[in-house]
Amino acid sequence: MLSVIPAPKNAKELGGIFVLPEKVKVKSDFELPLLEGKVEFCDSEEEASVIVIKDDKIAEEGYILGVTRENIVIFASKKIGVYYALQTVRQLAHLDTGGREVLCCDIEDEPRFGFRGLSLDVSRHFYDVDYVKKYLDWMFMQKLNVFHWHLTDDAGWRVEIKKYPLLTEIGSKRTCTQLNGWHSTKMEQKPYSGYYTQEQIKEIVAYAKERGITVIPEVDFPAHCAAVFAAYSDLACRDLKRDVPGYFGAKIPTKIFNQKDWNRTLCMGKEESLQFVYDVLDEICDMFDSPYIHVGGDEAPKDEWKKCPNCQRVIKENNLKNEEELQGWFENKLSQYLKTKGRQMIGWNEVLEGKNIDTSDKNIVVQYWTPKRDKNAEAYVNSGGKMIMSNHQSFYFDMPYAQYSLKKTYKFNPENFGVTNDNIKNVLGVEGEVWTEWIRGRERLEMLVFPRMQALSEVAWSPEEKRDFADFKLRLDDFKPTFDAMGINYAVDKISMLTNPFKRSKILKKFSKGNTELENQLNAQYKTKGER
Repeated sequence: MLSVIPAPKNAKELGGIFVLPEKVKVKSDFELPLLEGKVEFCDSEEEASVIVIKDDKIAEEGYILGVTRENIVIFASKKIGVYYALQTVRQLAHLDTGGREVLCCDIEDEPRFGFRGLSLDVSRHFYDVDYVKKYLDWMFMQKLNVFHWHLTDDAGWRVEIKKYPLLTEIGSKRTCTQLNGWHSTKMEQKPYSGYYTQEQIKEIVAYAKERGITVIPEVDFPAHCAAVFAAYSDLACRDLKRDVPGYFGAKIPTKIFNQKDWNRTLCMGKEESLQFVYDVLDEICDMFDSPYIHVGGDEAPKDEWKKCPNCQRVIKENNLKNEEELQGWFENKLSQYLKTKGRQMIGWNEVLEGKNIDTSDKNIVVQYWTPKRDKNAEAYVNSGGKMIMSNHQSFYFDMPYAQYSLKKTYKFNPENFGVTNDNIKNVLGVEGEVWTEWIRGRERLEMLVFPRMQALSEVAWSPEEKRDFADFKLRLDDFKPTFDAMGINYAVDKISMLTNPFKRSKILKKFSKGNTELENQLNAQYKTKGER
């Protein structure tokens, strides 16, 4: 069995093996800096163990891999295709567990989708530079090529903006953190903070780029701005002095947490609010080279706008029908501003709720996440608009496996969410979401992400007709020693493919009412007993 995840487009086992020598010699038409110090480069094909040949006819991320008893030959048009071929060899040889034997084979491979993403929310819980790099390495191993970095939210602003230093001096710090799920009132009364300097951001972007990964930043506007208002309270409709909230819900229960009249949505009627957004986007565009900038646009409460004379004035001056169109007016401004900087705007599918949103030039990319079907999003993609699919049921990796099993991720199909067969070409790709309200550290993070990352990679890369869950499961079982060797805390089968309805019900009940760690605790117990 050619045990590779994601499954290649075309693969044929030939019989026999090639044993990688202890000192691998590579003859390459490309400079391959990631191999420096790990292999010996040479000029002769005769002495090379691995021969890399440039072939411009091959798709940008594709490769052709031939393994014989004598050597390994790779054809690719770009450096990233070579790296992906080597990731395939890495799995075939079981290099991470000490293996050296590669089955002789012919593989012709290229991705189904050009956009193969995974996110990480660092606002609710922060992860340092070294861990983000490790996260990128894991993505690279699975041929994922977009890192969606959720850098700002109500619970913390995590990116240095030099024009607005209080965003990190104040907005990156909170005095407490909610524990035990959405309905809990328990708070950990302990300071929490963290942010990335611009130099660290650029370091991560460069690290990702060398691995073929584009980093897309998300800075949320017009909502999810409570941390902004802790630093610059005048940007809200009402100038209220409030700390960064430690509560993760959309509305703080004021009777319990004494946070009366908190804001999370920017004022649309103050020129300084709009200028703030433009200034932030200027610095974000300087730090990130992605063609896309994510501006959020979801879950924007409009109660403040309804009572705000400045917002109502903008509605009247621009002949807008209501507050939904006020958000549409704002999103149009962001889209056009980013267009002047050579970038496209990504927004969650709620940005389409304003009927005045300008979709004529299709400069807005919609990220479809909502659990309920969204007719606006489906109409947009089916009329030529570009879409990223992150549907809650398949790709919300922060949810318990008891709610969304591994099979839910693997069985994803765009047509199940309203994309017609003729318009799948308008789907840029798919992305897994990792929100960290209830993910306090790497152990739980990894349990929720692995092996969902492997399922995601196959959905994103492999031809639909090649996907078979039973076959995937066999290859995943073969991959689990690699998880162990790399120190990754993955979910065992009894968790990731949980079928017992009583246990599922118990986990979900606890998750929403007091123990967000139960699934992880059960997973640890199973692993102690030797389960995989």
